[in-house]
Amino acid sequence: MRLLKLVPDDTNIGFLKWRNIAMAFSILTIIASIALVGARGLNFGVDFIGGQMIQATFTETETAPIPELRESIGGLGYGEATIQRFGDANEVSIRMRLPTEAEARPEAASEMTAKIVSTLKADHPDVRIDGVESVSGKVSEELFETGAYSLLFAMIAISIYIWIRFEWQFGVGALFALVHDVALTFGLFALTQMEFNLNIVAALLTIIGYSLNDTIVVFDRIRENLKKYRKMDIIALLDLSVNETLARTVMTSLTMLIALGALILWGPDVIFGFSVAMFFGVFVGTYSSVYMAAPILIWLKVGPDTFVPADSADEKPGQTGGPEQIG
Repeated sequence: MRLLKLVPDDTNIGFLKWRNIAMAFSILTIIASIALVGARGLNFGVDFIGGQMIQATFTETETAPIPELRESIGGLGYGEATIQRFGDANEVSIRMRLPTEAEARPEAASEMTAKIVSTLKADHPDVRIDGVESVSGKVSEELFETGAYSLLFAMIAISIYIWIRFEWQFGVGALFALVHDVALTFGLFALTQMEFNLNIVAALLTIIGYSLNDTIVVFDRIRENLKKYRKMDIIALLDLSVNETLARTVMTSLTMLIALGALILWGPDVIFGFSVAMFFGVFVGTYSSVYMAAPILIWLKVGPDTFVPADSADEKPGQTGGPEQIG
């Protein structure tokens, strides 16, 4: 029985000929993502801004009456409510900032929630309260700082690891690829205004790990070929390395995307944001391993003899061409 092969063994795709266009596109998307985060901001969940979140379902209507909810809850005197669909069209999440007196009088938050719930039930008898979450402002601020530091330190530690395992040029390439993946994911959440909570921080950390794994596989093959083909042109060598790892990259990414796609379509609403972030992150992480991490080695002047001592290079000139040139 023949095994299924999505990628033939003898692929010879010239990925690197598009490196300048891909790099320009990636830099533009990074800038656009940062601009989106600055202009629109992120739709932080209760985890990060503090407050009360009430999840409700209107069991006898197909669509939740969001305009009516905004008007009725806004008239309670607690400020503007953030009301969004949560899952199906008849499900909503209602987020309220904590009352100003909540720090001095903790029960004020519970009183606010009780008043909102009673108003909902009075105006909409078919409403079902699915859950109530509460996070204090101090705790949410600590969670945000911890999440930001975890992302920053993870990226720095990964770059140091690759620097030690390979060379500093590889570390720069990996760091740029990680910045690309994280920035674009932030941009996605700024553009769509999906809720950004602790689940998304976990997704970002997972994306960093996945992107690193894929990048290391490519880098490891590049390092092997640098030793094997001492006089081969660096662009051809990088293309060869990417093609040799392409089957593994495609199979790993495809299986991940299929599983994540199923979670997006049929998974529970509570992990919808996590699944979307992971799906997008796997896609851009695969792209960055080929078009971000590898081309940077060219611009940093890496060549087949870059990491070979002068005396070793003189004594062992190595093979002079790629596989197609070796008889």
